[in-house]
Amino acid sequence: MTSFVAIDFETANRAKESACAVGLVRVENLQIVQKAYYLICPPQSHFEFTHIHGIRWTDVAAQPTFGDLWSELHPLIAGTDFIAAHNAGFDRAVLHACCNSYSIPRPAQDFICTVQLARRTWSLYPTKLPDVCRYLGLQLDHHYALSDAEACAQIVIAATQPIV
Repeated sequence: MTSFVAIDFETANRAKESACAVGLVRVENLQIVQKAYYLICPPQSHFEFTHIHGIRWTDVAAQPTFGDLWSELHPLIAGTDFIAAHNAGFDRAVLHACCNSYSIPRPAQDFICTVQLARRTWSLYPTKLPDVCRYLGLQLDHHYALSDAEACAQIVIAATQPIV
């Protein structure tokens, strides 16, 4: 494993293209080398999940769209071996829906799910992100996209370490 990016999206509502925040953490040779966090103006102003992440339409209305941010996001993802996310099916679906909405080619990397990784590596149940972070002694500001992405990166790093 040489490089990967951990990613976490927060969405405004149930529409997969409604990303309103993204956190990315790039890892090379098991070292975090870059972190990025962006608020995103989603295609619609309807916010259903403010109670989860605290983001409101007024926070993002003047922010760039996913299409506008792609030139910032793409270099973080480009050239990596895989993309890691906790409950990767969700983040993969959001990334792909956002790319599709702006006619952006989807990143070709496979996703690794840190839920599955934690279950396989440490036989953890439950495996919600706060549970895995508690087990590994990681700090977490849950549903702040950069904190969630950094936790995912740390989970992948920890899973590669030998048991002492």
